[in-house]
Amino acid sequence: MALLITDECINCGVCEPECPNNAIFQGEEIYEIEANRCTECIGHFDVPQCVEICPVECIIPDPNHKEIKEELEAKYQLLNLDKAEN
Repeated sequence: MALLITDECINCGVCEPECPNNAIFQGEEIYEIEANRCTECIGHFDVPQCVEICPVECIIPDPNHKEIKEELEAKYQLLNLDKAEN
């Protein structure tokens, strides 16, 4: 399942550079996660790095983007196709 940043976000920005898929960006009011790029760090790390670093614990599973581990792994593969071909 992709992750979601709640409105408890304090805009500290520590999560954005930690995302290996560049899924986190500054939204109009708070940081946001692009669901089609979020793999919960599968393929990169054992745990989501944004969740690990967030000082206010405002990153949760996105109920609108439920995915099983195999779907997240497939998304990781698609996002990294160009790297695999080089």
